[in-house]
Amino acid sequence: MGTLPWIVSDDLWERIEPLLPRKERRFRHPGRKPLPDRKVLCGILFVLHTGIQWEFLPQELGFGSGMTCWRRLRDWNEAGVWQRLHEVLLAELNAAARLDWSRAVADSSHVRAVKGGTNTGPSPVDRARSGSKHHLITDGRGTPLAVILTGGNRNDVTQLLPLIDAIPPVRGRVGHPRRKPDSLFVDRGYDHDIYRDQVRQRRIVPAIARRGTLHGTGLGTYRWVVERTFAWLHGFKRLRIRWERRADIHEAFLKLACCLITRRQINSLC
Repeated sequence: MGTLPWIVSDDLWERIEPLLPRKERRFRHPGRKPLPDRKVLCGILFVLHTGIQWEFLPQELGFGSGMTCWRRLRDWNEAGVWQRLHEVLLAELNAAARLDWSRAVADSSHVRAVKGGTNTGPSPVDRARSGSKHHLITDGRGTPLAVILTGGNRNDVTQLLPLIDAIPPVRGRVGHPRRKPDSLFVDRGYDHDIYRDQVRQRRIVPAIARRGTLHGTGLGTYRWVVERTFAWLHGFKRLRIRWERRADIHEAFLKLACCLITRRQINSLC
């Protein structure tokens, strides 16, 4: 059972447990004792990995009902657990000098939103069906630094600056926390001189391919890492298609998946 990806390992639990909000039980009429957080987290990971619907979460696994897992995911996301966990993991990588700050790479990926909801829109690449976009920025090695969810009709370039600003301050080394790469590599979808100037104002060198130029600029030598990270993200079946009407629930899955990918990078150090 320890090899199954939805079983929470001891080292992962040691990082998550201090971040979880504590809820005091009532002295009088405390009600039924809640299911342990670790088991519920296993249920959340089971849904993330398999893509199963909440109501079909097998009870024999001992992870609680799908509604219990859904509520904890919502509450933990509202408490900022996944964001803080991501910052903890990034700090560990930074302390080991395994974050490549010499460059960052950004891109987006479209997913179909079957049930609609907030942060959706008619997709220009899927016959105007309802969809969403995952906007992602990684370091030079493909480690996720920040992710944003928007409607499927949102232009990529509009999220370039929000992505840069969403990079958290990363600790782990002597000096001030770092949150800006030296350069930024993106494709032709981000080609606009106004945004180049705004990237430079943040003291980041923009390496943005220009429309109308021949392929073979060499930028793809560095941009491929973000495509690989998208493949890792969409390896979690729950992220291949957006089933949630609520944007915050889908964003919670996105942030949790980024944490798991970052943790894999840490495990590769061993």
